[in-house]
Amino acid sequence: MQTLTSSLPFLGAEVAAEYDAAKVVILPIPFEATTTYRRGCENGPAAILDASQQVEYYDDDHDRELWTVGIHTHDAIADTRNNALMPSEEMLRVTQATVSKLLADHKFVISLGGEHSITTGIVEAYRQANPGEPFTVVQIDAHGDLRHEYEGSIHNHACVMRRVVDMGLPTVQIGIRSLCKEEADLIREQQLTVIRAREIALQPDWMERAWAGIKTEKVFLTIDLDGIDPTLMPGVGTPEPGGLHWFALLVFLQRVFETHDVIGCDVMELAPIADSVVSEFTAAKLVYKLIGYQTIAKGW
Repeated sequence: MQTLTSSLPFLGAEVAAEYDAAKVVILPIPFEATTTYRRGCENGPAAILDASQQVEYYDDDHDRELWTVGIHTHDAIADTRNNALMPSEEMLRVTQATVSKLLADHKFVISLGGEHSITTGIVEAYRQANPGEPFTVVQIDAHGDLRHEYEGSIHNHACVMRRVVDMGLPTVQIGIRSLCKEEADLIREQQLTVIRAREIALQPDWMERAWAGIKTEKVFLTIDLDGIDPTLMPGVGTPEPGGLHWFALLVFLQRVFETHDVIGCDVMELAPIADSVVSEFTAAKLVYKLIGYQTIAKGW
């Protein structure tokens, strides 16, 4: 695939907000170092921004245009398209520092990856910004990402949720359909809340059980796009069969925003496919839906 280096703002320059006027900041983090199957997620953020130029401003779910809340697109950080040798530890330091600055400025941040290991730095920034205030990390994903280490690194993309668990934060994992024995054992030992993809397909009450698993008012939402069924989202590193379908995903996400204080989001692991725009357009549409749910929840 041709590498996109464009710095297009989300939705387009004609509706982009200046930083000081924006409630929402889109943060591209095109970092890729530990991908273990299909590569290309470092091109994900630019592909989402490019596809967003085709997203309609009017949202039919909310009967309004949502860009008016003020959406600013930050410059890309931790960009391995230009620095392929960037260590994961440096990426995490830069990510944490950048997100911390945005939170200090009271921005609602939606980060775009890049590989899922990035989320460790993002979550750490929220943890430091909310001392003594626990929040739940709600993960949409095909994979548990609960290994202690993988291929010699504790910051592999397959370890991100283990790092979150090690922070002492509660988690709810949705759409899981691929685990190793180490991860399955950890889930049992720590009684982690996991809603597997087969349960979503077969048990109508799965959303109620997922919502019941969120024990804190505050929520951070991390979406690995391979959590979505690969017939809808083929452009990912490991397209596991099964997964969430579009409207079930939106109903779940909207309910989370309505019932909890969503403090931030990320959308990770888009690996664009040559000669197809399905995955990046769907991801761009999803980001705009997240903005809409937060806009309505906060009364902006």
